[in-house]
Amino acid sequence: MCLICLCLPRLASCSLSAPSKTQYPIYMEEEQAVAKLPLIEAECSARLRISNIDYDQENGGVGSLNSAGASAPVETRSTPVLFICTFAAACAAFTGGCLASYTSPAESGIIADLGLTVTEYSVFGSIMTAGAMIGAIISGRMTDFIGRRRTLLVLDIFYIVGWLAIIFAEGAWLLDLGRLSLGIGFGLTCYVGPVYLAEIIPKDVRGLLMSISQSMTGYGASLTFVIGSFVTWRSLAIIGCIPSLLLLLALFFIPESPRWLDYIETKHLQQDSDANVLNLFRRKYLHIVIVGVGLMVVQASGGLYGFMFYMSEIFDSAGISSTLGFILVAVLQIPLIVLSATLIDKFGRRTLLMASATGQCLGCFLTGLSYFLQELDWWKEASPILALIGVLVYMGSYASGMGGIPWIVVSEIFPINVKGSAGTLCNLVSSFCSWVVSYTFNYLFSWSPAGTFFIYAGICGFGVVFIAKLVPETKGRTLEEIHASLTHIMQ
Repeated sequence: MCLICLCLPRLASCSLSAPSKTQYPIYMEEEQAVAKLPLIEAECSARLRISNIDYDQENGGVGSLNSAGASAPVETRSTPVLFICTFAAACAAFTGGCLASYTSPAESGIIADLGLTVTEYSVFGSIMTAGAMIGAIISGRMTDFIGRRRTLLVLDIFYIVGWLAIIFAEGAWLLDLGRLSLGIGFGLTCYVGPVYLAEIIPKDVRGLLMSISQSMTGYGASLTFVIGSFVTWRSLAIIGCIPSLLLLLALFFIPESPRWLDYIETKHLQQDSDANVLNLFRRKYLHIVIVGVGLMVVQASGGLYGFMFYMSEIFDSAGISSTLGFILVAVLQIPLIVLSATLIDKFGRRTLLMASATGQCLGCFLTGLSYFLQELDWWKEASPILALIGVLVYMGSYASGMGGIPWIVVSEIFPINVKGSAGTLCNLVSSFCSWVVSYTFNYLFSWSPAGTFFIYAGICGFGVVFIAKLVPETKGRTLEEIHASLTHIMQ
């Protein structure tokens, strides 16, 4: 989580500029949203105590106009509050990574200490995705009704209760209850964390800070893999609970989203009929719904939970030490996550997503090829190495793009009047696809290990085409500019 410090040099030069009303041919409601942008940006700056260096009161405090009539950028200085906001979201994401990978290193210890059968442990491992679906269903409405900050508090309670249940478990029922509670918290985290940061961070560093926060899921997973190889399963649960306690502390110092407060104050939440899920399928929103749901399908159906939940089984069946494999995966993800965070505002979301999906496709193909060679009894000496390379390429590629960027894009493309219902839909699709992968992996793997990974490779390959054709680039634009341009596409 110390990687958040990397954002400080960039924060020192971020800009808050007023958009041009002629930039997009928009209808009246989008014009009103863009017209309010300077006020919203000023409110964000005021609430987060971002101090403007070049403040022009004659032009509304959002910068002076240049000769071309465009708004000149306003340089701002970094704020401790913005740092704490990012830290809070990062703690939630980090906990999500810890609980997602917890079952793999803890499997042998839990079965031995509590006498669980394979079926009981399978229920324990997969019930997290059921909890995530529950969290997904309530995430949008809860976030709209009680606010982003209070939702972070609610999910943190689910996290703490879940870890405590696992720590003190003496049988399967308390383990399952704790895992279910953690899953609900994770389902809420996937939505509210990116949405909160997207609404408070200036556009010039939004990608950087959100990428750092989302990357903590990968760091949590990596740390759990490594530490889990050396400590007991109860100790691992205690370590997983630490970020939840840090999040609880950070919640005392972070503000509510100014955009959500503005939305509530103008009573749009109660009066806007677009908040209904069915209204998402109106022509006006159809394009962004396809983008959001499609990204969730590609991200969750490409085999991630097959790799994460059953990584030890993959390594063992390929003839590789699972401890060595866990350590290599963890070590590889660290520089790739850092690289992704530093490049997202330079090359954009779309480019990194395409590169990440391509790498996942290659990783699945190499892993499948390893098992295919084993089945034919060809090149037996090299097939374990090929499997290891495939897993490393897949996990590294996922960590560098597809792990967090889809949630960043989803949090950016939906207007606030439909963000709750859209977030619920996307979150539910992600959780359902994750459950399908985790539930079917063992069946597919028993049918054909090579075929399983070739199927995942095909899904990742489809993702590359989908991203190239439909996903828009959102870097360097305010949320209101993004919404105005995308909702107009289908009008």
